[in-house]
Amino acid sequence: MNAPLNKTDPLVLFMPSGKRGRFPVGTPVLDAARQLGVYVESVCGGRATCGRCQIEVQEGNFAKHQIVSTLDHISPKGPKEERYERVRGLPEGRRLSCSATIQGDLVVDVPQDTVINAQVVRKAAVDRHIDRNPAVQLCYVEVDEPDMHKPLGDLDRMKLVLEKDWGWKDPLIAAHIVPQVQGMLRKENWGVTVAIHRDMDISRPFIIAMWPGLKNEAYGIACDIGSTTIAMHLVSLLSGRIVASSGAPNPQIRFGEDLMSRVSYVMMNPDGREAMTKAVREAVNGLIGKVCAEGGVDRNDILDAVFVANPIMHHLFLGIDPTELGQAPFALAVSGAMHYWAHELDIDINRGARLYTLPCIAGHVGADAAGAALSEGPYRQDGMMLLVDVGTNAEIILGNRERVVAASSPTGPAFEGAEISSGQRAAPGAIERVRIDAQTLEPKFRVIGVDKWSDEEGFEEATGAVGVTGICGSAIIEVVAEMYLSGIISEDGVIDGDMAARSPRIFQNGRTFSYLLRDGEPRIAVTQNDVRAIQLAKAALYAGVKLLMEKQGIDHVDLIRFAGAFGSFIDPKYAMVLGLIPDCDLADVKAVGNASGTGALMALLNRDHRREIEDEVRKIEKIETALEPHFQQLFIDAMALPNKVDPFPKLSEAVKLPPRKAVTGDGPEAGVGAAPRRRSREERAARRRG
Repeated sequence: MNAPLNKTDPLVLFMPSGKRGRFPVGTPVLDAARQLGVYVESVCGGRATCGRCQIEVQEGNFAKHQIVSTLDHISPKGPKEERYERVRGLPEGRRLSCSATIQGDLVVDVPQDTVINAQVVRKAAVDRHIDRNPAVQLCYVEVDEPDMHKPLGDLDRMKLVLEKDWGWKDPLIAAHIVPQVQGMLRKENWGVTVAIHRDMDISRPFIIAMWPGLKNEAYGIACDIGSTTIAMHLVSLLSGRIVASSGAPNPQIRFGEDLMSRVSYVMMNPDGREAMTKAVREAVNGLIGKVCAEGGVDRNDILDAVFVANPIMHHLFLGIDPTELGQAPFALAVSGAMHYWAHELDIDINRGARLYTLPCIAGHVGADAAGAALSEGPYRQDGMMLLVDVGTNAEIILGNRERVVAASSPTGPAFEGAEISSGQRAAPGAIERVRIDAQTLEPKFRVIGVDKWSDEEGFEEATGAVGVTGICGSAIIEVVAEMYLSGIISEDGVIDGDMAARSPRIFQNGRTFSYLLRDGEPRIAVTQNDVRAIQLAKAALYAGVKLLMEKQGIDHVDLIRFAGAFGSFIDPKYAMVLGLIPDCDLADVKAVGNASGTGALMALLNRDHRREIEDEVRKIEKIETALEPHFQQLFIDAMALPNKVDPFPKLSEAVKLPPRKAVTGDGPEAGVGAAPRRRSREERAARRRG
């Protein structure tokens, strides 16, 4: 849902939803949010008394959106807002959207701590056995008391006992522990527990923590920093049990929805890198607090941490300028595994805790892809496995125990709801499943948070609390695929205006046609531009997959694994109907959840897995799609549903595909003639990003 277009009015972009529109100067920010369908809570009717409608203005040059957002573009605090701040207080940088008015172009962040119906972060732990061999070992020792005849220091006597009882010879010790050694030894009658870390870039063991008496608790965190969401597991290093798991939206999304937008922000804002690094580290610390509270754990007992991330998130988290990743040859500052003291990255856990990042495979195939590869092990397979992590930048790995190749493909944010007229991220009220009756062309759908379908009795009552707010990624795939199966769109992705004679749900929208999915408030339709956005995204992914298949010299794959939060909710049948993935027996297509996070978990609980993935990453061959001349033709063929030239015999056995039909239109976005212009834009993105 968009505001009426007036090109002289200020442009307002809301994050993290990505919804935007133009509004007259003087419009309250809350009114703008409501017109766009952005959820901003307010229970006081705009009287500035409840404080639920807080927002933050992001400053900077947001090149992708052609917005320069400054604090001068929002009205100064008025009497109501000043009274609220005086009486109840406002966090620094926050404004009340019911009182603040639009004065110029703005990027507005809706803080997630103010949102009840917040985005659903769908990155859960998997149930799998992981042999335990962690990098941290707790060792209890009883040290001899000092003897005037043997003037050996307390620390040195403790080291001798560590060697005698545990086999640790002459360990190093973190400097901050040394002043505490004598006090700890004397506190519990010369008995202490020492935490030894044995996975550093040095040959000797390292004492990273110490407690008086017997200590039998030690924890670690495994964290996946995605461009959209951050997921974390808190794990007992002694038992391997996952104590708590949680996730949160990545706050960097306010600087740009996709990775290239964030690189652009760094390039155009002198403090951009520092701002994004600070934002992601604060989010990680917030998640640590959340999982510790859930698991009843003191964050000081966290002694080890493993992180995975795509290359740009990896660099920003480590405080590295990602600018070189925004242009050929997409050079990584560092590709190997990294070891840090956690406090060096401002991670608020035990001061002696260590932090490990998995290696990156290449410029746009990062540590998250390495984590997924460790989890699913294509290099351990006899058959040919395709591993795909669908996101704003899809990472693709194809191989078996003989050879593994990898590539990235710039799918863009369409699969996550951005660039779709009624699109949104996964949250309560978002449509997540769609079916269309091929005879009547009537739809039915389900929304997140409600078990009933829209054609079932009691649906309206059940959705009363969450509403029906938009379409999330899994539904976008299903609705386009269902429109194709029911004949509403042709294989070239054109909405057939002749079908309007069969159903009023197909209606003219300017020079093209749209399909009405829901009539109500908000009114939700699938437009021709929406279909085009999905075609562009899926074509980029399929072309990347097909390129890797050609490199492997194969015409089919044996196994397909969808990784990532989004991949977990994709129906394999609809993904194949859309042409997102190649033909395969549907029984061999599975979602594997947050495989990147599982890989981080494996590396946390067993240091042998760290050596395994470090070794395998060196063997993976990276293919740069931007340098492959055949990629353009593969992309053009993949614009069709499911594909212009590739047969889908196994899919045809399971699903009745419609006969091919040609549909033409008279608008610039109507027919197949529109595709070359949009394709060239995608090709330019591919050349920039690889």
